[in-house]
Amino acid sequence: MLQLEGIHHIAIICKDYGRSKKFYTDILGLAPIREVYRKERDSYKLDLSLNGQYVIELFSFPSPPQRVSRPEAAGLRHLAFAVADLEACIKELASNKVSSEPIRIDEFTGRRFTFIADPDGLPIEFYEV
Repeated sequence: MLQLEGIHHIAIICKDYGRSKKFYTDILGLAPIREVYRKERDSYKLDLSLNGQYVIELFSFPSPPQRVSRPEAAGLRHLAFAVADLEACIKELASNKVSSEPIRIDEFTGRRFTFIADPDGLPIEFYEV
């Protein structure tokens, strides 16, 4: 059997690099590890960490195609972050003009969660642990 060690990172392609960089760093609080500009691709790549762990590669490419995300399309569905206090999370997001969906309850665990959209409409879940 294949022995996976964990998830290494998640790659996200954005349309407006500056706007997405601000969202992921200033609003979600992910820390930049390294940022490079790849001239041959006219593309930025920003590696981001959460609590010291490398988690996201944020890419920019000229004119990326629109991703179908709703209604439920085949493929990666969403990115989810664990939070200790969902109410505090929602309040902080709102203070940055990021609206969230109404709080839902996971029918199997009884835990609370909500969704927001990143600047490109990518669904992001916050799950209270």
